[in-house]
Amino acid sequence: MPWKGEKDPYRIWLSEIILQQTRVAQGTKYYNKFICKYKTITELANASDDQVFKDWEGLGYYNRCRNMLYTARYLRDTHHGKFPTTYDEIISLKGIGEYTAAAIASFAYNLPYAVVDGNVVRVFSRWFGIDRAMVSAQDKKFYQSIADAYLAKRSARKYNQAIMDFGATVCTPMSPDCEACPFKRKCVAFQTNSVENFPPKKKKVVLKKRSFHYILLHDGECVYLRKRMDKGIWQSLYEPILVESESKPKWLGLKKADSIKSQKLSHQSLKIHFYILKKMPKPILDLSDYEKISLKKLDKKAFPRSIYEFLKEFEYI
Repeated sequence: MPWKGEKDPYRIWLSEIILQQTRVAQGTKYYNKFICKYKTITELANASDDQVFKDWEGLGYYNRCRNMLYTARYLRDTHHGKFPTTYDEIISLKGIGEYTAAAIASFAYNLPYAVVDGNVVRVFSRWFGIDRAMVSAQDKKFYQSIADAYLAKRSARKYNQAIMDFGATVCTPMSPDCEACPFKRKCVAFQTNSVENFPPKKKKVVLKKRSFHYILLHDGECVYLRKRMDKGIWQSLYEPILVESESKPKWLGLKKADSIKSQKLSHQSLKIHFYILKKMPKPILDLSDYEKISLKKLDKKAFPRSIYEFLKEFEYI
């Protein structure tokens, strides 16, 4: 992992934001791209929204990117592009919670703040036999109190990295290497032969089902697109003409979809139908929210993953 042992707060912050809700294998290439393209906070802050969202394309959870840009510009305008050096200042920044603030404070400045992520929770849950998942704010506070009590305050950087690495490589979610564990004699979960039961599994989220029908209306040179501005999924990303309906919009006189894709989000399951049209259907659609954009410029726009895959499948980008 290229951020391992990093002490630059900007790079630590960038890696932590990218790794929220993202696997290390996927996040690494994005991290490398961002630190090469935006070497400083100021360079990131000076980039356009469309450019940064395009570079973020495929990572999902775009609110992370939006908050990251806001914070970068705030630091450019108020801190001369420098990261603050105290925990209280760090946690006050938009998009930074307790875990990320503790990670930046300890890894960059060796400040005595304990990190609590899934790896840390798993280690403590098994070690003490704690039958409690980290779901609510109370759960978070509970595990934070344990982490704070065991933190090696003079070596916070090394301690936090060590316990996170231990959870990631030895005390893993599935098939942990208990035989290699130096703590197994005092580990409640191991001694009771119930390692797989700790921490308890979180309840599965019931996904809301939605059906999108996208109409790619173009004349061979330009296509109608809009940027999603409402708060919710895919804010600041581009999309073709959208009709949200459980059934195919027959009133448009459309035939079967040219492509059908599925996409699962954190709380939603989307069934997405795509139709390609080269002339305005009847009845005439209200396109007041849309703008005509050259097909040659589509590769410069940021799209949700499913739309990007559709455009690539039909060689529009």
